[in-house]
Amino acid sequence: MRDYDYDDRTIGRILADKADQCGDRPFLRFDDRVISYAQLDEMTNRYANGFAGLGVGAGDHVAMLLPNCPEFLFTLWGLGKLGAVAVPVNTAAKGEQLSYFLAQSDSTVVVTDESLIERVEGALPGAPGISRVIVYDEYALYDEHVDTSDWAAAVPASCEVSALREFDSASPAPVPGADQVKASDPHLIMYTSGTTGPSKGALCPHSQGLAVGRQMALLNGYRPDDILYTCLPVFHGNALWYTVYAALWAEASVALYPHFSASRFWAQVRESGATVFNCLGAMANIIWQQPPSPQDKDHQVRIAMMVPTSRALADGFRERYGITVTSVYAMTENCAITVFGPDEPPAKANAAGRVRDYMSVQVVDDDGRELAAGETGEIRIRPNERGIIMHGYYKMGDATTTATRDLWFATGDRGHLDSDGYLYFADRKKEAIRRRGENISAYEVETLLCRHPAVLEAAAVPVPSELGEDDVMAYVVLTPEAAVTYAELIEFCAGQMAYYMVPRYLRFIGELPKTPSEKVEKYKLKLAAAESRAELWDREREGIDVRR
Repeated sequence: MRDYDYDDRTIGRILADKADQCGDRPFLRFDDRVISYAQLDEMTNRYANGFAGLGVGAGDHVAMLLPNCPEFLFTLWGLGKLGAVAVPVNTAAKGEQLSYFLAQSDSTVVVTDESLIERVEGALPGAPGISRVIVYDEYALYDEHVDTSDWAAAVPASCEVSALREFDSASPAPVPGADQVKASDPHLIMYTSGTTGPSKGALCPHSQGLAVGRQMALLNGYRPDDILYTCLPVFHGNALWYTVYAALWAEASVALYPHFSASRFWAQVRESGATVFNCLGAMANIIWQQPPSPQDKDHQVRIAMMVPTSRALADGFRERYGITVTSVYAMTENCAITVFGPDEPPAKANAAGRVRDYMSVQVVDDDGRELAAGETGEIRIRPNERGIIMHGYYKMGDATTTATRDLWFATGDRGHLDSDGYLYFADRKKEAIRRRGENISAYEVETLLCRHPAVLEAAAVPVPSELGEDDVMAYVVLTPEAAVTYAELIEFCAGQMAYYMVPRYLRFIGELPKTPSEKVEKYKLKLAAAESRAELWDREREGIDVRR
């Protein structure tokens, strides 16, 4: 695999070079479509010229409300070749939230799927800067002009309407000026989840995503013959940077699927010939909860990256599926801050990874004093290479300044480093629970609860205690057809965690409230628990004592 100097780390230069070096190799597999590296370079040229023909130029902001499909990448990278800034938006966004994304990002164009045109219509009054809507219709014929009249009727008369398919016939030549795009130029505005306030848009240069791809390919040993499977949405950094960009850097292939299906997951992995896949922690737990099968090792996967992971899952996946588990500690604002590679000691599998040369990591107390190994505090980071983190939060200078203290970026996460340089995540700084003098990691409570075979997901939150500080409350989503009582769960917890961590309150819930980026909205759960404490199942009221 080739390496690239910093100045060459633009999506246009990388795609052109890959087309020259391995043009016939498949890059993307989606449904029955296979797109080679050469075709990818050509199609992104066409999209760059298509956008240019509509007046989009360098520095313009274009919002993308698209599902997983090849056209997502054609759009994203076509804009990148043009020097325009892409704004990937979660396809679950609607109403005021969608208006906020469109307006706050200063987007002037929105590219959307036909199925989402009504959402865009509802959001446009709150985003007066949008002057054009470009619609993707997967059923439109390639060789016919698309009738846009129905779409035009759904948006304000002030907006021009175009069909994305028309870009397929644009010029395949490099767009004029593409060689002027720099590695430091803004490429993406990627929004954080905004669980406690308005979502912040991380302004990411071309070099940032490519740095992630390089880190993943080199540290995980990805090869040109690898096939990286993902069913996660490519509008998020996990699928986009840690699968797609990683495959691009390694000159490997991507097997892209529309969405996660527990019942179809292994069939998709097998039919795609995948050798690598990424999954979120909740997704890994759902996969693990599937009934054991004689086909558990009937696949070609050698590496699965889980975020977060645990030694129990790492050991379980190795024994049951024959798969090596890797992990990272990462943020939209940054890159792979630490990496747990495939050759790390299994005893360290509870770690989020090891600190690498390209990043400095420290753990500090509330006054910014660095803590010794083993002590838990806030995680701060500082890059040792150019171009591997965001420029800042778009139009949120105060938020950028707040996150950057003493020339360190404060992550808002708590954890500790061990003497070998491995980082262990504890929880979000604002999610720590303090009970009777003990700081309790909500993440650890949730992880341990999810080891029960009846538990699909869990969210731990603090509830004000009559004795001061907090008591632990856990909302639990059960697996289908699960049969377990509150008392049985408490008994399980008492055998798995320190006595002071065992939840006092429990409530079974059909689903956890989440942001469009699938992060649990804990502030809603905290408020609901505090307001309905008298109605919650309470182990103390039930007379259940947990021994030390």
